[in-house]
Amino acid sequence: MTKKRRQSNRGQMTPPVVQTDAAGIDIGATEIYVAVPPDRDAEPIRCFESFTPDLMALADWLQTCRIRTVAMESTGVFWIPLFQILEDRGFEVCLVNARHVKNVPGRKTDVLDCQWLQYLHSVGLLHASFRPQQAVCALRALLRHGDSLVQMSSRHIQHVQKALSQMNVQLHHVISDITGATGLAILDAILGGERNPNALAKLRDRHIKASAETVAKSLVGDYRPEHLFTLRQSLAAYRYCQQLIHDCDREIERQLEDFDSKADPPRMRSPRKSSARRQAEENLAHEHGRILGVDLTAVPGISSPTVQVLLAEIGPDWSKLRSASAFASWLGLCPHNAISGGQVLSSRTRKVNSRAATALRLGAQALHHSQSYLGEYYRRMRAKLGAPKAIVAAAHKLARIPYHLITTRQPYEESVFAALEIKSKHRAQARLEAQARAFGFRLAPIGG
Repeated sequence: MTKKRRQSNRGQMTPPVVQTDAAGIDIGATEIYVAVPPDRDAEPIRCFESFTPDLMALADWLQTCRIRTVAMESTGVFWIPLFQILEDRGFEVCLVNARHVKNVPGRKTDVLDCQWLQYLHSVGLLHASFRPQQAVCALRALLRHGDSLVQMSSRHIQHVQKALSQMNVQLHHVISDITGATGLAILDAILGGERNPNALAKLRDRHIKASAETVAKSLVGDYRPEHLFTLRQSLAAYRYCQQLIHDCDREIERQLEDFDSKADPPRMRSPRKSSARRQAEENLAHEHGRILGVDLTAVPGISSPTVQVLLAEIGPDWSKLRSASAFASWLGLCPHNAISGGQVLSSRTRKVNSRAATALRLGAQALHHSQSYLGEYYRRMRAKLGAPKAIVAAAHKLARIPYHLITTRQPYEESVFAALEIKSKHRAQARLEAQARAFGFRLAPIGG
């Protein structure tokens, strides 16, 4: 009898409620289920359609039920309109990673799912995902749209090359960039009706390494109407995408102008080249320095596009990231130890779909020929661990440095790593001396 009573008491035990004014929302493409505490309404679970008037009615109902905080899963892009409406109404919206909710066992239906989210949020078992301020989200949407346009543009370039290959015109095998000044001039002449290879070869730029004879020989082909039609449309689509990319860049520049400047604008480096492309990169770096307060392009491996991605994905305020280690973990650039029984079962990095992490990995690869401390670190890790792990290790360092610079407002100083370089050389010397002693030799300095 006592045993049965003990089991009954165990079944009635529930965690204490932390968030009394919490609601849970299950997002769908056409229907949205919302659950509030049972004592707030006679019908605590309601279904709303995904139209904007219904989302407004949903927010009104939550205000009537005296709800202060709301939890929802990040399902595709369906959550964005409701998130923005609730945020504008003053609700504290907890955007939950679907993986975290999945790891907590529960029943999987639309009605029970919103109830489960409401319960987990009320007892404090859910953690909100990082989401920057609205201005940063707008910049991020434009930057991601620009990346999609670049991918579409590259696809049209492939169509141009395919049309040339079908006509056996080998121009794209002779010049490095088919969309450069020489390539576009020759393509326009071909579409204009010119078929003389010598006349087409005269359009080559003087910087082209291939000779005029080689270019003329590559332009002898089988010009068929169907392939010329494909070439014309693909080239027009490429130029249209380029115009869209230009417009997107102008809109991104306009969005950057609306960001507040830091108290002490950093002193930017003087441009090393006078080309239009280099000048545009310097202007972009100056704008990023004005917003962030530091010049991140002074860090080896970090360029203006990398800073652009970091600004669009995180924003100028990094105070929500509690430490550099937490930032690296959020990016998936550090070991994710799975420990059980005091033993490390796995230390592989987490699979994280982060554009910021991808940009830092690309920056780490650029350190291969750098003569800085970071370049030496990357080459040392590459020789020791191999290229993939060396990229992750160098990207980890590249993630910690911007965090320190932005949070402390200190400029990048390469001299800080001088002591680390001396320490690294001492370790290498001690390692060589130990290896020499193992083979019965002794190292001696040159001239000693």
